[in-house]
Parts: sequence; structure tokens; C-alpha cells
Amino acid sequence: MRLHRNLVYTTIDSLNAIFNEGEYADKVVARALKKDKRWGSSDRKFVAETIYEIVRWKRLYSEIAEVKEPFDRDNIWRMFASWAVMRGYPIPDWRQLEGTPERKIKGRFDELSKTRAIKESIPDWIDELGVKELGEKVWATEIAAQNQPAKVILRTNTLNTTREKLRAILMDLNIDTDILKDQPDALVLKERANVFLTDAFKQGLFEVQDANSQLVAAFLDVKPGMRVVDTCAGAGGKTLHLASLMENKGQLIAMDLYESKLKQLKLRAKRNGAFNIEYKIIDSTKVIKKLAEKADRVLIDAPCSGLGVLKRNPDAKWKLQPEFIENIKKIQAEVLESYSRIVKPGGKLVYATCSILPSENQEQIAKFLTTETGKSFTFIEDRKILASESGFDGFYMALLERKA
Repeated sequence: MRLHRNLVYTTIDSLNAIFNEGEYADKVVARALKKDKRWGSSDRKFVAETIYEIVRWKRLYSEIAEVKEPFDRDNIWRMFASWAVMRGYPIPDWRQLEGTPERKIKGRFDELSKTRAIKESIPDWIDELGVKELGEKVWATEIAAQNQPAKVILRTNTLNTTREKLRAILMDLNIDTDILKDQPDALVLKERANVFLTDAFKQGLFEVQDANSQLVAAFLDVKPGMRVVDTCAGAGGKTLHLASLMENKGQLIAMDLYESKLKQLKLRAKRNGAFNIEYKIIDSTKVIKKLAEKADRVLIDAPCSGLGVLKRNPDAKWKLQPEFIENIKKIQAEVLESYSRIVKPGGKLVYATCSILPSENQEQIAKFLTTETGKSFTFIEDRKILASESGFDGFYMALLERKA
């Protein structure tokens, strides 16, 4: 087990782009992995996992290394050295790693780990918010679970194949999977693999989608032949799931504020063989008014803090600001008020977020049900899913029915 210069240099360059140039970790990692065609799978694994680990534990390693933002390259090397010592790598005699104080690093780790916000590597304000909203005990277990790397979960595209056939195809490619018994379409990879390079992916046999995210479309209780509206479709993970649950029958309207996201969804839908989707950019209030009381089912996958998916997006905790959360709560209330009008009498609505904060979830629903628009809805049920209980992403979903 030793450090290789070219892999470490790529890691340092990538961390610099994430910490100092505001780039997103997933984009930076994707670029880094294309840097050298000679790298084998273990090389690429080292680069990807090391970048994500140091991003995930940025506060802990910067405190151990006694460096403060903005980090210059020397600071990033010191953080990397702290990571390498804690991971048990022998420190090579490179100029950038000269004089790495191994005993001091281990001592500081033990000392700093007594403070939860440093040990779990989160900003103080997020730690305080978590305690306020979830209570000390629940928050402590939840933030620890959110620091475990996310598993790779596939959702079988049932328009093109079955889970059993997909599993067999992947097995032939030496990609082993486990079944999730309560999830009819989900497969969990036993080991990480770049599934996007497989013919099975190119043929639209599956999408990569977290296990709990797969619960949302099913919660909406869609049937073939219905008119269904996904109001915040984005790049369309849940839209495509709805299309397969509808068996391509009926009308599925995918809406978003951003044309670029709907273009991405069109490409994915083509690969998936999902052809009952209509695309609408929300460029004025008229788009919503035209659909008033016309849909059997409406999904509001609302914009949120993303505090349920830190497993998957560890850099989000460094980009989030308290004022963003206050603003997003206002937007959530507005989209509920506006988009719920699309539901016809007797129709159903699901409001969902990938947040674990009650103020973005059950409190939003409770408030909505007291409004003039909300009074025409009946609350049916909701699900509050924590990463610490499920092992997957944190989610919330509420099912409402419009009074006939």
C-alpha cells in the first residue's frame, strides 16, 4: 500500500478546483477519471474515493492540519498528509510531504474527535440546526449515517426488461448485485463499478437511482392511462420511473424551469424507450393555469436543502448557507400553493423532498392544509425516511387527495 505521485497530484488538483474554484465534486471527479487512459480500475478508485473522502471530511482534516480557508496548495497538501496518516499510508519522501508530523496528527485526531461538529465534519450552524429540528439523539445518529459513502443502486427499467433478467446480464459482466426485498425494481451493487459504460445501460435497461428515491413514484399510486404531471422534473429520474409504472400508457407531463434539464431528460427518455412524456418549460404562470384541475396525479419533487443526500453529495454541506434554507422554505410553500391547483377533484398529489428537516417537510404540509387552496385537500399519509434507519438517502413524502 503506497502512494503514487501521478494519482496524488490529480487528487490535489481536483481538491483545489472543488475548494477554491467552486466546482461540484461529481463533475471534478468525472473529469479527473479521464485524465490518464493507462490507469486501471484500482487507480481510478483511489482518485475518486480520496477526493470524495477529503471533501466529506474537509473540516476534520483542515483542523488536524491547522489550516484555514481559502486553502492554498500547501494547505491542501497538509490536509492530504493528515488523510494519508489516518488511513495508514507510509508517507513518501516527496518535497510537499516533508516533515509530516505523524504523531501530532494522530494526537490531534483523538482530541478533535471529542467535538461532534468537527468529528462529523459539518459547519457549526448545520449541527445546531440538526439538533434543533431532530433532537440531539436522532441528529447524532443521522449525521453519522450521512457520512457513510452511498451505495450504488440501480432501478430496473421495466419498459425494457425484468429485474431477474437485468441481474443475470450484469452477472455475466462480473457485476454482482443484491435484491432489495421491499423494492420490486431495485438492485444494489455489491462493489462499486462504472455501470454507465455497459451495453445494458446504453440499451436503457436501468437507471442509477437511490433506493429511497425509488419509493417516491410508487407512492403517487399511478395507473396506465392516467394524466400525470411531474412539476419539478429536473433531469427526470422520477419522471422515467413514473413512465415505466404507467407502462407508457396515458400522458405524462414533465415540467421544469430549466430547458437544459428537460433536454437531458429527453435524451434519457429516448434511451429508456419512454415515449408517453410531454415536456413543458415553466416560463410563465399561464403554463400552470392551463393545467388547472386537469391531472389525475401530480408530483411536486420540491427544491430543498438536500440534507438527506449528504452521503451522495458531500460537498453540498460546504456550499449550503443558512439564508438558502430560509429562502427554499418560502419557495416550497409557493410551489405547493401553485402546483397543487393542477390536481383535479378526486386526484392525488405527492409532495416530496430529499431533506430530513421537519420544517421543510411535515411542517410545510401542515401549513399548506390550513391555506385556502390546501383546505380542498385531505391528508392521506406521509413517510419520513432517515439514512440512519434505512441505510440509504433521507427522504420525505406526503400523499394528499383533492376532495371530490
